[in-house]
Amino acid sequence: MRIFRNIFKGGEANGEDPPVRFGRYSDAYKAEEKYDAWDRSLALFEQGDYQASFAEFFVYLTDDQQDNVSTTVRDGKLQFELLQGSKLIEGEVGDEMIRAEAKVARAETLNIGFLRRMIEQNFQLKYSRYALDDQDNLTLLFDSYLLDGSPYKLYFALKEIAVNADKQDDLLIKEFDSLQPINTGHLQPVSDEHKQVKLAFLRRKIQSALDEIDNGRLNPEQYAGGIGYLLLDLAYRLDYLIKPEGSMMEAFERIHRLYFSQEHKSPLEKNIAIRKEFDEILARDDEDMSRELYDVSASFGITSPSTHEELVNFIDGEIHHMDWYAENNHTTVAMAIPGYITGYGLFNYAFPPPVRQLLHLYYRITEPEYFAALGFRETFVDAAGRPHQRAIRRALRKVEEANRHRYPKLRIDPRVLDDQSWTAFAKSYFLMLRGLDLTKNK
Repeated sequence: MRIFRNIFKGGEANGEDPPVRFGRYSDAYKAEEKYDAWDRSLALFEQGDYQASFAEFFVYLTDDQQDNVSTTVRDGKLQFELLQGSKLIEGEVGDEMIRAEAKVARAETLNIGFLRRMIEQNFQLKYSRYALDDQDNLTLLFDSYLLDGSPYKLYFALKEIAVNADKQDDLLIKEFDSLQPINTGHLQPVSDEHKQVKLAFLRRKIQSALDEIDNGRLNPEQYAGGIGYLLLDLAYRLDYLIKPEGSMMEAFERIHRLYFSQEHKSPLEKNIAIRKEFDEILARDDEDMSRELYDVSASFGITSPSTHEELVNFIDGEIHHMDWYAENNHTTVAMAIPGYITGYGLFNYAFPPPVRQLLHLYYRITEPEYFAALGFRETFVDAAGRPHQRAIRRALRKVEEANRHRYPKLRIDPRVLDDQSWTAFAKSYFLMLRGLDLTKNK
């Protein structure tokens, strides 16, 4: 997330922030020239100039900060490579056909378990299919006649291949011993120091939340709603700040699905199921989990583009739920509610850039020890352990200035922030956020 490093460069502290990535990738933040390339791709396709159309399509798909797309022309054919997490998608635009594939895993032996799983998965795919290549590599394939392969179809087909291959490889390899990783040379390692910081943070946050449930003054059965906020805040916070891959990422997604499933389960039953997920994470050893901490590039986002108005409605529906907990000194649960708003929004949506930056800043403010351990020099907490108003004002001003060209009416008023307590600050921060004017520059 280079945009956050540019905005929060350390303030009065000297030196740049470390290049740490946070959160899930979204392709909703493209520059205007990328949308121009998309328009050219559509126009060229309608004219029947397929090679030129797809060349512009890959310009649109390229994220210059991710280095996620490469193309070459060989013997008159456009060859391309895309990165999506741990997977490499390769393809070619020929004279009549376009073809793409992603090798998911290498099969040392053909196990009936994963073969059956892939056949079942094929019924859920719209554009692609699982197959075995000549070397028994489990592969996701897509092909289409150029005439039928409009940029719209190509986008969703490649996204289907990329997202499913990236999701399935770690899960299948963990479950089936006969499968081995393949095409992982592009993964970007995380330093051992940062891995240790992330794993220590993960264990500390989970244990702290479970201790609050077991030993806090709230009855988990009577206040299942408050405990639900605590557990969801924890899952979304860890997903965003640690940014794991593989089965740990799937565990956080499973927690999200468990809580919001339409099954007729009470909040208490859902909390118990989520508690088991966290217990299983704690039971894993550090060496096992560290293998799922690495950086990747991506071409397709999972989060849906959203508006500031949707966040405003979400804040209005949730923020006042913290009042009773704050007034009765259940501070941990009270703080979980604005944390839940932050995490749920970042987990599910691609908000406009200033909103996303301000949600990220909220995590920076409320997790000072974690960011300091990662090497971030700017702190937003003063020596007394309270919100550092001066540093926060400076960061808010940077967000405002960085986005003023697109949102000329953006004014972030730090005077509304209440630093009398952390709960008062958190509530006032989101009331400040909901009052932004994000009218775009025409």
